[in-house]
Amino acid sequence: MRLLLVEDYKPLQKSIAMGMREAGFAVDVTGDGEEGFWYANSNDYDVIILDLMLPKMDGLTILRKLRKNEVSTHVLILTAKDQLDDRLEGLNSGSDDYMVKPFAFSELLARVQSLVRRKYKDKTPIVEIGDLKVNTLSQQVWRGEEEIVLTQREYTLLEYLLRRRGEVVSRTDIWDHVYDFHSSATSNVVDVYIGYLRKKIHKAELPTLIHTIRGKGYTLKAQS
Repeated sequence: MRLLLVEDYKPLQKSIAMGMREAGFAVDVTGDGEEGFWYANSNDYDVIILDLMLPKMDGLTILRKLRKNEVSTHVLILTAKDQLDDRLEGLNSGSDDYMVKPFAFSELLARVQSLVRRKYKDKTPIVEIGDLKVNTLSQQVWRGEEEIVLTQREYTLLEYLLRRRGEVVSRTDIWDHVYDFHSSATSNVVDVYIGYLRKKIHKAELPTLIHTIRGKGYTLKAQS
């Protein structure tokens, strides 16, 4: 999952980005309001974490311009402005959640994960397809009764395919949601990690779950 963090206080920016990356998110970061608007308006993010007091363009202006442009990405406002009127203004301007600084990172992560589930219409952290079960909070994966151990990158790719289950997902879509904007990974990395995933979750005696759609990409679905 890919998120945008717009926060100008460098120590906080660094700690949030590090924590989110450790949790498996691809994170694009900026502390500039105008650049933040450009990122948010130009890329398909799963969640945007948005400070309100920013240089060049404030967070509420960013939010209102995004909604005017019909950008529907879920936005979590993260700010020191803690008055009721501030919260109401943020929510009424189009934000999906509002969180006040200082905060516990575990709560921020839980709220971001909740917004991701809302985007993909998953009501609970446990997602199942056929005999594949994934706990998106603990990042545990099972095929039948067997637990499968994945690297962080393998898990992130699997989770994105799982969120888009039943759909054909292009390599570009995967790249955009699994890798940071400034990632140095090479262009064939998606195919390489699809290969790694297949080796781990495919069993000879069980139905295939990851399918290649020639010329289009991949889909995760249980065979009928």
